[in-house]
Amino acid sequence: MNTLKSAIAKLFALRVYKSVLKWAKNPIETQEKVFRELISEAVTTEFGKDHDFISINSYDDFVKKVPVRDYEALKPYVLRVVDGEENILWKGKPLYFAKTSGTTSGSKYIPITKESMPYHVEAARNAILMYIHETGKSKFVSGKMIFLQGSPIMKEQNGIKLGRLSGIVAHYVPKYLQKNRLPSWETNCIEDWETKVDAIVEETLPKNMTVISGIPSWVQMYFEKLQQRTGKKVGEIFKNFNLFIFGGVNYEPYRAKFENLIGRKVDSIELYPASEGFFAYQDKQNEKGMLLLLNSGIFYEFIKADEFFNENPKRITIKDVEIGTNYVMIISTNAGLWAYNIGDTIQFTSTKPYRVIVSGRIKHFISAFGEHVIGKEVEQAMQDATLNTDVRVSEFTVAPQINPSEGLPYHEWFIEFENEPEDLSDFAKKIDASLQNQNSYYYDLIQGRVLKPLVIRKVQKGGFESYMKSIGKLGGQNKLPRLSNDRKIVEGFPYIN
Repeated sequence: MNTLKSAIAKLFALRVYKSVLKWAKNPIETQEKVFRELISEAVTTEFGKDHDFISINSYDDFVKKVPVRDYEALKPYVLRVVDGEENILWKGKPLYFAKTSGTTSGSKYIPITKESMPYHVEAARNAILMYIHETGKSKFVSGKMIFLQGSPIMKEQNGIKLGRLSGIVAHYVPKYLQKNRLPSWETNCIEDWETKVDAIVEETLPKNMTVISGIPSWVQMYFEKLQQRTGKKVGEIFKNFNLFIFGGVNYEPYRAKFENLIGRKVDSIELYPASEGFFAYQDKQNEKGMLLLLNSGIFYEFIKADEFFNENPKRITIKDVEIGTNYVMIISTNAGLWAYNIGDTIQFTSTKPYRVIVSGRIKHFISAFGEHVIGKEVEQAMQDATLNTDVRVSEFTVAPQINPSEGLPYHEWFIEFENEPEDLSDFAKKIDASLQNQNSYYYDLIQGRVLKPLVIRKVQKGGFESYMKSIGKLGGQNKLPRLSNDRKIVEGFPYIN
């Protein structure tokens, strides 16, 4: 039976690969078709009427009639949908609202429609099938798979179900995976994250786990609890665990720590899901970046990040993007989001096919001195500094120190080490050198003695976890920003000088 399941998975994977190849080889035409379909479907909605969709015949028309909006700007329309009105942003009513805790807007209600929901499910499935096709590895489909996610319990408001995205998706696990899937429904419904992880440890310890999936920070807690409970490496406990699927944050800062917790290397698949849409997944093990999903009911626009706050920044489509440039990603979707700024910045690593990496958040950067350092740069600097060393970092965040008690201002790095460097000063120099190498503005400020090199504060063991718990954001879909342009997060942070 197991061999049959594995063989069927390979045949299914081939079919999906051919289907993906078809649109990936015709990216411009694919996106133009999505654009036309979206406009056509929404002509009679309130948003479509307000923005004269009936006279939009080209992308240029769209740019003139539909301004870029973030959640706050779209909120008046969203609230009408929340109140139960129909045909506002998309035809009819949404199936769900994914409720998220926005970093700048408080709670957000992101619509998911009957047209958009299948793409969330299909993308997650296809990411695994593309991996099977590329590697030929499919035995894992017969083992147990764990997806660390939010509670699937939903509320209802004016006929629309309300929940976390990962909890909503839990209702769509295909039947052929139900027997393989962990944790149990009862465990998944536990709200308190620490209690939930303890229950997951109990459930999974005796099982043949082959796939583990989740945001790295959540999975790290799970792995640490497994190790505390057994005194063994995760790879010893689960001898057939060979595939880690993750999304939500960059895995690289976690990689060394995970390999130590597991005790060996395992394959990984990176995903780029969000409540607003499933945007990309890793389609090749040895290629940098994730395949941008151009055939999934989402039309993409891009604005150069360093021009984004200009009065009238230029909007472009995929045909005009350049590799290596930092862009703010703007989306229009079959869930009724129009020219919507999700807040992420991305860079293209390839245009044949179109692959992207997430470089940070447009609001998560440090430019207190004009340096505009982004998330990707601090993560790369940390990676460079720990390369070929025994140093392991549990978590970190960076903030500007504008008014030090003496001397020049600087960037302050709050780092929780699992395995500390022997020479903290030398480690700081390595990080700073990498940052200067990546960011010419930062280099100029250091060389011009406007800033002094960065300073590291060692965070107490468990300090980040305690902080997230103190603000009620432990677990769930919550992530600590890698960097901030102010000191709200780090004020009073538990660190050791």
